[in-house]
Amino acid sequence: MPRVTGTYRPITIDGAGVRAFLPHPLPPADPPLSLDGPLRDLHAEALAALGRLRIAGSMVPDPDWSLYGFVRKEAVISSQIEGTQATLRDVLKFEATQQTDRPDDVEEVCNYIEALRHARRQIASPTGLGLTTRLLCEAHELLLRGARGSDKQPGEMRTSQVWIGGPNPRFARFIPPPHKIVSDALGALESWIHEDDPLPPLVRAGLAHVQFETIHPFLDGNGRIGRLLVALLLEHWNLLDSPLLYLSLAFKRHRREYYERLSAVRLEGDWEGWTAYYLGCVLEAANDAIEAAQRIFALIGRDREVLLASSSVTISAVRLFDMLPRRPFVTMPLVCELLDTTKPTAGKALAILEEAGVLRETTGKQRDRIYVYHDYLQTLTQDTE
Repeated sequence: MPRVTGTYRPITIDGAGVRAFLPHPLPPADPPLSLDGPLRDLHAEALAALGRLRIAGSMVPDPDWSLYGFVRKEAVISSQIEGTQATLRDVLKFEATQQTDRPDDVEEVCNYIEALRHARRQIASPTGLGLTTRLLCEAHELLLRGARGSDKQPGEMRTSQVWIGGPNPRFARFIPPPHKIVSDALGALESWIHEDDPLPPLVRAGLAHVQFETIHPFLDGNGRIGRLLVALLLEHWNLLDSPLLYLSLAFKRHRREYYERLSAVRLEGDWEGWTAYYLGCVLEAANDAIEAAQRIFALIGRDREVLLASSSVTISAVRLFDMLPRRPFVTMPLVCELLDTTKPTAGKALAILEEAGVLRETTGKQRDRIYVYHDYLQTLTQDTE
């Protein structure tokens, strides 16, 4: 018999009689989740890939290089899954110039970055909230602040019934539990996260994601917070030192299977099928990130050598170059601020980097010029546009 992962409760939505799904608390039981055979091997592969990613992230001269770009890459892709059109290029340009053709979409991505930053800060602080329901609510509030969904109870658990997919409740793909049990369900998930459990942490992070998505605690933003939860758990359980894994890219590539696996957990109790899918995505995402980190490291090393070999190189130009992986778009005012220097000195540094082929001017104008570290951006933005 298939494993039973929850119960159904008859409810009425807009006059339609339907059944809401109430998930059993984690971990999977009757029988427990089995990690034998191929699933055990896949877990070992994914865990080894995370270890290699951790090493790759620590080997670059400045760990913030990868952290800056990869966090934004995850934020962009996670938001794209929910329908935003902003690209990584849009976001990086906006951060440097405050200019964008997609203000609403870019704001959503920037909110995700701020939500992740806030959550990591709280978890790392001895006086912070820790990985709790309250922290997820605070992250949710930041995620929706001033953006699409800002009218859907930011930071608050839903107080009404919802359905997922379909034009009306009768044809919904899934109906989450009634709002009156959301708080208790999230509380049980929080308790399980902080309990001892024989299941490996990497597997537990995948189970927690499914449970969160099934509870569907918010009116909007559940997908992004659910994916952010995985990033927080990987760091919380010391599998990564920082959120270098942009898992949303793999979920996006295999989007149809993602929804099929979630449904199979709820309908058939197939936690093993979900876990195999999830571990495969972790393996794919880790290898993607390792390759990207290696390409970025090689590119920056090559360009630094070219710059240092230039007869016109200055200390200011080298200092600016070292900031570019965290600021791939720059303007004259921004360079003056970053280097804490005068306009002539900043202009000379820009000219040297442009002459060395590192920077490209993008506007073609004489005033309000915008420069981009083109080759770096090309490497970083693969698969996001």
